[in-house]
Amino acid sequence: MLMTTREKNGPGYCLVIHGGVGTILQENMSAEKEKAYELSLEAALKAGEEILERKGSALQAVEAALRVMEDSPLFNAGKGSVFTHDGTIEMDASIMDGRTGAAGAVAAVSGIKNPISLALKVLQHSDHVMLMGKGAEQFARMHGCVFETEAYFHTDARYEQLQMAQQQDKVVLDHSGANTVMAGNVENGGRKLGTIGAVARDAAGNLAAATSTGGMTNKRFGRIGDTPLIGAGTYASNQNCAVSCTGHGEYFIKNVVAYDVAALMAYKGWSLQKAADYVINKKLKAQQAEGGLIAIDRWGNYIFTFNTEGMYRGVVEQGKAIETRIYQ
Repeated sequence: MLMTTREKNGPGYCLVIHGGVGTILQENMSAEKEKAYELSLEAALKAGEEILERKGSALQAVEAALRVMEDSPLFNAGKGSVFTHDGTIEMDASIMDGRTGAAGAVAAVSGIKNPISLALKVLQHSDHVMLMGKGAEQFARMHGCVFETEAYFHTDARYEQLQMAQQQDKVVLDHSGANTVMAGNVENGGRKLGTIGAVARDAAGNLAAATSTGGMTNKRFGRIGDTPLIGAGTYASNQNCAVSCTGHGEYFIKNVVAYDVAALMAYKGWSLQKAADYVINKKLKAQQAEGGLIAIDRWGNYIFTFNTEGMYRGVVEQGKAIETRIYQ
């Protein structure tokens, strides 16, 4: 699922998504769960593709794809968000337009059904890039965003993960549900670092990126990761690429991962693949940081780069069938 190098005139549209990375092993995944993930990834890709087919923008497509994933309890974003130490839900999201450089982000918001849509409202209707907490929620009400009750976001599996994390006094990276909690967490026998993201190139050649997450299980003190930080978890520029990251957010913040990939392309003339491989498989790995990213360049070359055993991921290109993958 990696395209060969394209000529500068470029292809048609392309949409790439991810649903998190981690120790995702086929032998630990039930056939039913595997199918559920595949169907959810396909639904997200179809939602974005419908927009791109109608000559809609890459910005609209990435938002549409992530809305579908935020509505699924399978992913750590929106409805499927993990619990904080206090048993609440605090979500982060960001989106960036590669054509204009405009960006919008929200952090530590509660009750918002689709945080990625609120991030887009910030991009479109605010002089600021990032809003957080109660202020962001007030802005959401002013601009007609949909709110849901606490019960909407409560899932038994997520609550069980919180109980496990609190018993072992761990801050956990996304899902926990098996027998042990490691430096990250366990689902189906392995850790999963949960965030969702999308990058796209539309028919006009414009790029966009978007990322959304519920953060870490049992997080405290208003912890915020890389997802809402432009340049760390999300970045897009028509000059080089669009990037969405997933993994241990603290390392992605310190290494400004999304922008680092774009900068290596801009300043060193590296290909998208070379830049991403260096950042994820060399730079982060040397720091023992787990994670990955999806990205697409100005010519439509796209990549999935991760240093874990799996990534929930998928792609749809103009004139081609949808593809989804889970394992390395």
